[in-house]
Amino acid sequence: MFTDKTILITGGTGSWGRELTKQLLEFYQPSKVIIFSRGEISQVDMLRKFNDKRLEFVIGDVRDKDAVDAVMRRGVDYVYHLAALKHVPICENQPQEAVQTNITGTKNLINSSILYGVKKFIDVSTDKAVSPINLYGYTKGVGERLSIQANCLTKDTEFICIRGGNVLGTNGSVVPYIIDQIKTGEVFITDSRMTRFFLTLSQAINLLFQASEEGIGGETYVMNMPSFYIKDLVELLVDFYAKGTPIKEIGAKEGEKIHEVLISEQEIPFCKYVDDDYFVIYPQIKTKRTYFHIWDTDEFRVPIRLPKHGLSSVDNLKDKDYLCKLLKQGGWLS
Repeated sequence: MFTDKTILITGGTGSWGRELTKQLLEFYQPSKVIIFSRGEISQVDMLRKFNDKRLEFVIGDVRDKDAVDAVMRRGVDYVYHLAALKHVPICENQPQEAVQTNITGTKNLINSSILYGVKKFIDVSTDKAVSPINLYGYTKGVGERLSIQANCLTKDTEFICIRGGNVLGTNGSVVPYIIDQIKTGEVFITDSRMTRFFLTLSQAINLLFQASEEGIGGETYVMNMPSFYIKDLVELLVDFYAKGTPIKEIGAKEGEKIHEVLISEQEIPFCKYVDDDYFVIYPQIKTKRTYFHIWDTDEFRVPIRLPKHGLSSVDNLKDKDYLCKLLKQGGWLS
């Protein structure tokens, strides 16, 4: 699907964007990959490391409609929307900024994709969009809904969402943060009961491609991710980097859940088990593609393999050995 095509990645200088770009250039044959982001230094660093003529960099902000339209006019075929304000405390303390980036920015990209005839728009979302209790989750939930309902606005552009949890070792994420704490001689954990979903970056991008290729417009693909206690993650990293470093529990931060949810109880009637890698949630609205393609088929009526209350990080817990293997795959343990 990507051969000789132009692909736009918003927020493309982040960890997800770099791995996505790497795999696109290595395993596919796009004519151009455009990185659209705000950070000049990050773009220069990425340009030097990749050194590929198919890669093009554009300084711009998804909040700026004119900038979004300008980059879309370059003949974009596929959009991966990764740009977001994603740190929960920052979104809690600067709510208007979170709304501008995560909601208005998504709206700008959707409208421009329709206007300029993009083939497929892929919105990368988060488990925090499910039953949200913080502003980041609310804004990403609205972004999901805007993306899915955009299928009712056009016959030409297919809009899908991909929902995942935490990816081990991405910029600003928990693993490098814990390692930095270990170097200071003391590690803080918010709540020992806390659980989270995790995958390695390469695994997440592989699932991103799989869903991108199979989606017909209107679906939300949910990565079936293993989950772990955060305290187990901290203890493994402490044992590896500086055994004996004290660990202090300080209580949950504003907007933090004890357990995250990938699929809510209300979404189960619209959800289908695909395989061990992911589920698909079909839209409750009658989009032009998914309603007639899915709802009237016997395949959709196959019982789903989920608890009645949905899929929570407390339901899919793995032990320390499993987490250790995942950290080694991600290059954080040897």
